[in-house]
Amino acid sequence: MIPQGKLRRIKREAQVQKNEITQLLIEDMSSEGFGVGHAGGMAVFVKDAVAGDLVRARIVKVKKHYAYARLEELLSPGADRVEPRCPCARSCGGCQIQELSYSAQLRLKERKVRENLIRIGGLKLDPGEDSDGTMRCEEAVFQPIIGMEDPWHYRNKAQFPVGADRDGRITAGFYAGRTHTIIDNHRCVIGIEENQAVIETVISWMEQCGVRPYSESGGDGTIRHVMTRAGFATGELMVVIVAAARELKEEQKLVSMLLAALPDHAPSDRSRPCRGSDTGKNKRFRITGIILNTNPEKTNVILGREMRVLYGHDYIEDRIGNLTYRIAPGAFYQVNPVQTAVLYQTALDYAGLTGKETVWDLYCGTGTISLFLAQRAKRVIGVEVIPEAVRNARQNAELNHIDNCEFIAGKAEDLAADLPGADVIVVDPPRKGLDRVVIDVILRACPVRIVYVSCDSATLARDLALLTQGGYRIRKVQPVDQFCHSVHVETVVLMSKVKE
Repeated sequence: MIPQGKLRRIKREAQVQKNEITQLLIEDMSSEGFGVGHAGGMAVFVKDAVAGDLVRARIVKVKKHYAYARLEELLSPGADRVEPRCPCARSCGGCQIQELSYSAQLRLKERKVRENLIRIGGLKLDPGEDSDGTMRCEEAVFQPIIGMEDPWHYRNKAQFPVGADRDGRITAGFYAGRTHTIIDNHRCVIGIEENQAVIETVISWMEQCGVRPYSESGGDGTIRHVMTRAGFATGELMVVIVAAARELKEEQKLVSMLLAALPDHAPSDRSRPCRGSDTGKNKRFRITGIILNTNPEKTNVILGREMRVLYGHDYIEDRIGNLTYRIAPGAFYQVNPVQTAVLYQTALDYAGLTGKETVWDLYCGTGTISLFLAQRAKRVIGVEVIPEAVRNARQNAELNHIDNCEFIAGKAEDLAADLPGADVIVVDPPRKGLDRVVIDVILRACPVRIVYVSCDSATLARDLALLTQGGYRIRKVQPVDQFCHSVHVETVVLMSKVKE
């Protein structure tokens, strides 16, 4: 028998070493989109590898029980590997799993939601009555993930950092993963096709007028970002130039060049709802607003506080279902309007409204979900901590002639005592999930149903466990692919009060 100390020494010697190149069979994929193989008795996570691949990989980081590696050579592709449409897919930080077939992406995301609910939330899939306080529900609650018919050119918003390469040439594109290194890319395959013309026109204007990009290190230069926002139902397009200055050289020349690059070929149609086929592919957008945003601060925040309209309006309008939303440059609005319609309709269906209910919409933002709910509820009260978002929510309610929605600025825990009783509570929190005090507010309100819209299934699982301990049971779980070719996934969950 090998002594324990010598056994530990052998195990340490068997581990992979940094910079070592090893051959790996990728057996699985992690929830972060890394391929997972094994070497030296430990799991090795390989970026850009997919399940079934046989690869040569260089170890770049070694931890106690696992390691990270960089793909050096693909020896044999797995069955789910596809050729990425974007030539920058590996270097750009926008898409993590573009080399994985779309059907496999959907399977990965559905499994991610399931495993987080089981591992983090303690969900048990076997039917039966609660006996130990853990979550328990039937397999039937899990609905198949809803994917897109055409998962390309779906993003209605893009933010292009502008910089210079080593030779001083102006570049624009996207940051490489976890860095501020700009990957020069004017043609993003998940954004609208008009973005390319916008970016190339801005760069051409900068070169002609001697306008330099802003330098993060030196604090000099002018142009920081170019942002676009598009209304898929209306065809409206906003271009925002983010600069360190309050005025630009030859501003009207920039306006003229942008309008010439995208002529007024698609009249706005604010009466048509966004449909499942309304992606940005082969769709034509018209510029309805060009805005100069001034941000002189040394910060990673993109937009500054000062806006000035150079052309048209300081907003666009878009429609989801039968509702119109007015979108300012900094307003929150889901980036995939096609799947947002699916997401909101699911939340509305799960709420089970008959026209008699009072609904609380906590974390209501600009009122997008609240207005959907108001179509079937007696009364909707939206609570949001950001005053500007509340003002925008009220404007959207007025725009849609909805008078049974009330929006209040503040924290739910501070306002709950003064709110009328809730029959249904809807929450759509940020990635960090619900604060514990908000969970306490929900449990004290004791609604008949809770609808939880989540962009992070890990924090969702944590919160569902607490709500279950408070007397609720999970009835349905519906994943929705809102962010195709990334590892992120939205989930809508219906919970109802357990009858005593």
